[in-house]
Amino acid sequence: MLGDVARAAGYRLIIRDEVGSTMEEARRALDQGEPGKLWIVARSQNAGRGRHGRQWGSPPGNLYASLLLTDPCEPALAPQLGFVVGLALHDAAARLLGPVASELKLKWPNDLLLGRAKTSGLLLEGDSRAGRLNVIVGCGVNIASCPSDTPYPATFLKATAPQASVEAMLEGLSDALARRFAIWSQPGGFGPTRAAWLERAAFLGETITIRLPEGPLTGRFAGLDASGRLELDAETGRRVIDAGDLFFGPPPQS
Repeated sequence: MLGDVARAAGYRLIIRDEVGSTMEEARRALDQGEPGKLWIVARSQNAGRGRHGRQWGSPPGNLYASLLLTDPCEPALAPQLGFVVGLALHDAAARLLGPVASELKLKWPNDLLLGRAKTSGLLLEGDSRAGRLNVIVGCGVNIASCPSDTPYPATFLKATAPQASVEAMLEGLSDALARRFAIWSQPGGFGPTRAAWLERAAFLGETITIRLPEGPLTGRFAGLDASGRLELDAETGRRVIDAGDLFFGPPPQS
């Protein structure tokens, strides 16, 4: 179920037993005229995917959810929604973990880590039609299990918090998203969103590698600029990066 805050803010929920992917279900709902603020949750997926079209294993016991937002912002601001949703994922997981929540960190641009191991990822997709931008946000949270064939370690919430459940995570995530989205939607709202994200950032101040189309780039993770781009202090000077895959240590082989 959705949380009380989410329901009061007009968010709604559809639950399916199994789908190809909740992202595609959300896109189908948009095609049918869905007005948005709609969460679609599946108990399992048989065609789940992550960034760059990567397959996302989706066995029962984990949270697979997509949120459809219609006309949430100007197109140029849409990438900032990744920080909003990342903070909501952190809020919800921290609520479940309690005393060990300090081990949760946000990895740019779209992962939630627990002890430097991935426990959640998100995917943003835009859809422009009728002169407005619609955004579908996909969230996958490892609760009862995690994949083993990932570029860096993965974990699941029950390994640390046996009481964690899909239902509790969804309730917490929906409420946290409603709160974080409301803050971000205010004039100047990315300022507090950016500050909150940096407080929870993984590897800030550390040496990282960003895999870019032209090849890997290594430097010190210096922060985020005013629009949310990653600031990297490389040997050649400060670089500002819109998108890429971040790795700690040497980048994995392609």
